Amino acid sequence: MSIFSINPNSGEPIYRQLTGQIKRMVAGGQLRAGDALPSVRELAAHYAVNPMTISKAYSLLEAEGILERQRGKPMTVATQTQSKQSEQARLQQIRPQLEALAIAVRQLQLSEQSVLSAFSELLAQKNEEE
Repeated sequence: MSIFSINPNSGEPIYRQLTGQIKRMVAGGQLRAGDALPSVRELAAHYAVNPMTISKAYSLLEAEGILERQRGKPMTVATQTQSKQSEQARLQQIRPQLEALAIAVRQLQLSEQSVLSAFSELLAQKNEEE
């Protein structure tokens, strides 16, 4: 069930972590129209968070038209959700994180090569975990 990566110690609220990840997974094609998401209770229990936090994330995504709710059935990716976005559009979604990383790299006076190497290792590690 660990399709999401929730960090309770992050400065970002959990509901925002979840909404961002779902948006990116839909944009990247990992979640497609009609795909069912885990229930609020399942996610809350799995990540040991308040069910209202998960419900808030799902409700916000429903209001944006990304998810849809059908009574008695799991929350699903909306059928009108745009298919996989272009790579450029998906890159735009991570631009704020890249900008924050660039600032941190400059402040820590790290070399571009060492940061790119560390990032490549991290990507490889995450790919192995899947």
